[in-house]
Amino acid sequence: MTKFGQSGFSRRMVVGALLASVALAGCGGSKDETGAQPGVTAASAGGAVEKPVLKLGFIKLTDMAPLAIAKEKGFFAEEGLNVTLEPQANWKVLLDGVIGGQLDGAHMLAGQPLAATIGYGTKADLIAPLSLDLNGNAITVSNKVWDMVKGDLQRSADGKPVHPISASVLKPVVTSFKQQGKPFNMGMVFPVSTHNYELRYWLAAGGLNPGFYTPGDIKGTTSADVQLSVTPPPQMPATLEAGTIEGYCVGEPWNQAAVQKKIGVPIVTDDQIWHNNPEKVFSIRKDFAEKYPGTTAAMLRAIIRAQAWLDADGGANRKEAVKILSQPNYVGADEAVIAASMTGKFTYEADDTRDAPGLSTAEQKSAMGRRKTRPSCYTPGGVA
Repeated sequence: MTKFGQSGFSRRMVVGALLASVALAGCGGSKDETGAQPGVTAASAGGAVEKPVLKLGFIKLTDMAPLAIAKEKGFFAEEGLNVTLEPQANWKVLLDGVIGGQLDGAHMLAGQPLAATIGYGTKADLIAPLSLDLNGNAITVSNKVWDMVKGDLQRSADGKPVHPISASVLKPVVTSFKQQGKPFNMGMVFPVSTHNYELRYWLAAGGLNPGFYTPGDIKGTTSADVQLSVTPPPQMPATLEAGTIEGYCVGEPWNQAAVQKKIGVPIVTDDQIWHNNPEKVFSIRKDFAEKYPGTTAAMLRAIIRAQAWLDADGGANRKEAVKILSQPNYVGADEAVIAASMTGKFTYEADDTRDAPGLSTAEQKSAMGRRKTRPSCYTPGGVA
């Protein structure tokens, strides 16, 4: 990798070139047997790690895998970094932690750095130099709702429901709730999440109004047939089981967890709504990258190496990754539940597991962020 910082480069130019080159290092080129890019060297002006002790945040989701692997396989350590990975209660707490400096960086919703940059919600200069995954979400409904719709579904020759399933099947259910004076509630993880957009699009395409955002309604519930509210990802199954919501859109493993707990049925996967949608990114403050370009480069190299490890030999390392992610300090879900979202298959019901080539394009093939060819790599100047 080219070293930057020669005379004639401003610090801003160095950082921009640094992030672009580091991100592109994961977007092509041959790798050695460890999955690392050959010939990778420090890309800062002085080549040194300026801040070796770091704290990175994450939410308990399968797609935080590159951070856990970079930590557990020693990739951070090999870059001279002493990294602590700290789970966060929800996306708002995580965002505030990065902005406030309590966290040096984080596994973040793709929409959060964009929203912060334009001042939607919170104003802050964040950058997202690396994509962590594409796709990986699904929409799950409660058993009660599933029982109300499954009799009207189109069936294939084997008797199983034909997917994708339109939200139009929910219209009589929503009508029934209204007649009983009850709201039909569904959960999503954050206002600027792709989960929110996917769920709203799916509902609207099926003839159900997901609500409008207005100056006086920041929750987007105006004229809604279906009331959407924020629920942290790990809490989705429990909230569904409690009857607070009748369904949700969330990332894995929390859809597969509903199947295992026998409390809900995934009804559609997000690749059937918005294929290869941007999901999670690794985000840091812009001023952090400017102040610590060598540290930034080292973090990205370690994460890219972890992504390569996750993809090596057709996913041969996934079994070990599942064991790592199942630890309570990471995702903390059962190994079987996590494995179900990392194998290129998807389970709708206990007796209905199918190949999921669309979902696995991001969730399996891209090692939480890597396509067959290259990952989506965000740089300060745009998308590479």
